[in-house]
Amino acid sequence: MTAAQLMKTSGFESVGGGANEWQETPEVIALRAKTGLRILMAVITSLFFLFIVSFLIRSQIADWEHLSAPWKPLANPWPLWINTGALVLASIFLQWSRISSRKQEARRTVETLVLAGFFSLVFIGGQLAVWQQLMSLGYFVSTNPANSFFYLLTGLHGLHLAGGLMAWCKTVVKAWRGMPIKQLSSSIELCAMYWHYLLGLWFVLLGLLTSSPETYAALVRLCGL
Repeated sequence: MTAAQLMKTSGFESVGGGANEWQETPEVIALRAKTGLRILMAVITSLFFLFIVSFLIRSQIADWEHLSAPWKPLANPWPLWINTGALVLASIFLQWSRISSRKQEARRTVETLVLAGFFSLVFIGGQLAVWQQLMSLGYFVSTNPANSFFYLLTGLHGLHLAGGLMAWCKTVVKAWRGMPIKQLSSSIELCAMYWHYLLGLWFVLLGLLTSSPETYAALVRLCGL
């Protein structure tokens, strides 16, 4: 096998015909990016797992004041459910954009991509509004450990979504400048994967934050904490 054939089978392609003018194919670059994203999501999962375990253990100490108790703000968490709806729509539109990019439907790809970003911003704005509402009622970070964990978990999730929006913004700018949809397909695929992951993570956090004290106690016993 010649050197050129070996380079091709390894995922490289010639860009100028010279002996040293080789670069990785788009398929290999996309695969590497997906692997990197999966590693990132594994790290984020580990981080939130540790915080959730800490949350459950801390919830069993006497000074913990459950935000989901009947007289507390999260007893009827309809603002969080509205925010959840916005994040669900963002994930749906990104998946739609993902499918449209595969079909080379440029206009629909860009439209759904922009809508995904819009609803993501609505989610973040809604989360900040919930924070403001809690603080106006006197539920500050330092008031109680339950408050601290609420701000910590929702804040970390929001920061990770904001980080995703940076990648989304770069993709939108490239589309605005006329880059072919075929070249944007990989970036849209990564955004969709990340948004679906953050949506699943948010459902876990939402279930945790709005559960009853009895549920926390049962989870602690189940996990042997």
